[in-house]
Amino acid sequence: MANTRGFTLIEVVMALTILLVVMVGLVTMTGKTANIAAVSDRQEAAMQLVNDRLDQIRTDPNYVTLDSLYGTTETSFPTLPGFQRVTQIIRTTTGSNDFKRITVTVSGPGLTASVARTVTVAAP
Repeated sequence: MANTRGFTLIEVVMALTILLVVMVGLVTMTGKTANIAAVSDRQEAAMQLVNDRLDQIRTDPNYVTLDSLYGTTETSFPTLPGFQRVTQIIRTTTGSNDFKRITVTVSGPGLTASVARTVTVAAP
């Protein structure tokens, strides 16, 4: 018998199978990574909307009108279509203490859960 060079059909099929498994794994991981990055960007944007509203409320010097100015639901965010920001303000008066509990909640497409923060602002 003469010496033959090259690969047998079984060796080629096995090499292609291993290559296919590796390629499918890489494509799957790339897709999952892109999805995680997109969700993370959405959550970051929602948290920024919450913090912007809370900073705006905290810096407003007129404590009396906080309810009427900021207690709203907003849906028009040009760069974030479908997002909704709800600001709830609950006033509490106990004895000589007067404070407002402010909760800002942002929900929208691509978020795994709504993003919310609550702060308390006291009367001056």
